[in-house]
Amino acid sequence: MIQILNDMKRNFIWAGIFLGFVLAGCNSLTGKSVLEGTYVSHSDGKYSVADDTLVVEKGDGNLVLIHRRTGFRRLTDGKPGKKEYETEEWKAVWNAADGTLKELRKGRLLYLDRDSDGLILGRRVYRKVK
Repeated sequence: MIQILNDMKRNFIWAGIFLGFVLAGCNSLTGKSVLEGTYVSHSDGKYSVADDTLVVEKGDGNLVLIHRRTGFRRLTDGKPGKKEYETEEWKAVWNAADGTLKELRKGRLLYLDRDSDGLILGRRVYRKVK
């Protein structure tokens, strides 16, 4: 009986180790990169308050698709107005060595902050939420 319990324990440990390797390799198995995901940013200014969302997904080769959604309120005499929305679709080229995305239409440069898992566009910092 004790031998059977020891065998079950050993099998359970090996199954756990195997599962760990499978889960660790999921990103490479699905082709999902560290860059892909949803990033958010909030900003307050003199004339508006805005919430920005970037959804980053892999395209062909080193091409990356970025879906930008912005919700903002214009401030009039310090009071927020009606919420307005804008959307944009960007195509960018990923340079893994530099950790940069170069947007193709306007030439905007986004930096991947590997320490915080965020994106930086100019002075705006986006944090990754998923």
